Amino acid sequence: MVLPYAAYLRVYEPVTAFPEPARTLWTVYADSRRRPRRIHALGVEHRDAALRMTGSPPEVVPERESRDAYVRRLEDMIYVCPWETRLRSWLAFERFRNEHAAGVAAAFVPPPLSERVMSDFEQWKRAGRSLQPHILTSTWHVPLDWFVPFARTERSLMLGTPETGYRKADDTSGEHAPEEHGPEEHGGNGPATAAPVRTLLYVTSMGEARRRVSAALPVVRENLGDGTGDVYLLSAGRLETLARWLGGFDPRALVELDYGGLVHLLDDRTLRADESVAEMAVALTGMERGEAELTVAMYKRLLARWRPVRALETAN
Repeated sequence: MVLPYAAYLRVYEPVTAFPEPARTLWTVYADSRRRPRRIHALGVEHRDAALRMTGSPPEVVPERESRDAYVRRLEDMIYVCPWETRLRSWLAFERFRNEHAAGVAAAFVPPPLSERVMSDFEQWKRAGRSLQPHILTSTWHVPLDWFVPFARTERSLMLGTPETGYRKADDTSGEHAPEEHGPEEHGGNGPATAAPVRTLLYVTSMGEARRRVSAALPVVRENLGDGTGDVYLLSAGRLETLARWLGGFDPRALVELDYGGLVHLLDDRTLRADESVAEMAVALTGMERGEAELTVAMYKRLLARWRPVRALETAN
């Protein structure tokens, strides 16, 4: 299966942060042998979405919320990141309608279906339910503000190989390493570029993520301003949005940056050399110290790495 070329920012909350009956349901789910394992979960998500969208008419938003989640374990605690497919589909479709002319949107989704979907969403909002998903998605690139909550030592890079299907190329993340990765779960010896265990992750505690974003905000505001400007560049406005999102979760949570399907656009050498998180940290330090030359050098390195990846979206 070809995965979508997207990256993901996820929050895993401790199972004890969920109210009953969700707490019990997620605890049982975490021990279930039938749930999608970590290395296959993204593929299952994508397959289900593709099946919904290829129907006639397309199923823009699932009728029921997903009962699946990503799971991590740390010491004796279970951490859960619900897929929330229905909520995320509603939010994505709302953005799609806002960003495209009515005629363009109608070419993808018939107007009667579109209006029914949004009517259901408005009714769901009126019920007072949370509009904050545990997962953010970015297609064709990793937004620069997503690098801010992490440190280089929290990286875990895993590369598939034709011989074994699995290789732990780099893992400096220690206790926050992926829950389930290994040769016994690979199930095949395909090319390295398509190996299911080909991943690049960063994981940190919610406390560290909030602290780093909070420290970066005044530095970025002073040097880069509050405006959005180029959507691919760093700004205080985007960092503030990220800070609000992080602030909506349990302070004991874990935060994960997953390069997702983007790893299939990058060869092994490029992934090993990817130091985006470290470069962002150095750029912020340079801004704070007034070292303009260092800041510009790091920023240029980041843009040189990610602009060619983003350009692939419009490649023929």
